Amino acid sequence: MLIIDKILVSDAIKDTYFACNLQACKGDCCVAGDAGAPLEEEEISILEDVLDEVIPYMSQEGKEVVDWTGVFEYDTEGEYVTPLVKDEECAFVYVKDGISFCAIEQAYLEGKIKFQKPVSCHLYPIRIKKVGETEAVNYDTWSVCAPALIKGKTVGVPLYQYLKVPLIRKFGSKWYAKLVVALEKEQM
Repeated sequence: MLIIDKILVSDAIKDTYFACNLQACKGDCCVAGDAGAPLEEEEISILEDVLDEVIPYMSQEGKEVVDWTGVFEYDTEGEYVTPLVKDEECAFVYVKDGISFCAIEQAYLEGKIKFQKPVSCHLYPIRIKKVGETEAVNYDTWSVCAPALIKGKTVGVPLYQYLKVPLIRKFGSKWYAKLVVALEKEQM
């Protein structure tokens, strides 16, 4: 375990090789699970503000859920999460050619909004957990990501490199640079 600016970082961040393989996993991380994607409090108002631009990309069921619940609900621990359709897929998922994609991200990619997607989605399979006054950066092991582990090992990309952009989005470029230096020291 490393500590970078009071943020706890699991060894799995450097030891796990990872690269998403949507052709193999079909985007199941957005479909399976017992709760929606974690949301930061400030992301709720952002989602509410961009909802009109995101709705055209959503499935009919997703639209109905968001119309009923709003852009968030609470998980079993009382944390904010995206709502689910039938306790399965995220309400913001749409399916194209058998692969699940994020409607929020699609609106972003098409220049309709400036918000890419919730940071927890951008960081996945890294999960951030509050630990007292700080946070812990952990790798979330899940069988739906098995193809990404194979691809990551094949292309030789450690998780912290694969998720460079979202890690910088969450913690900043100075923090990420310190992380890289610390991880490279450990490998010597």
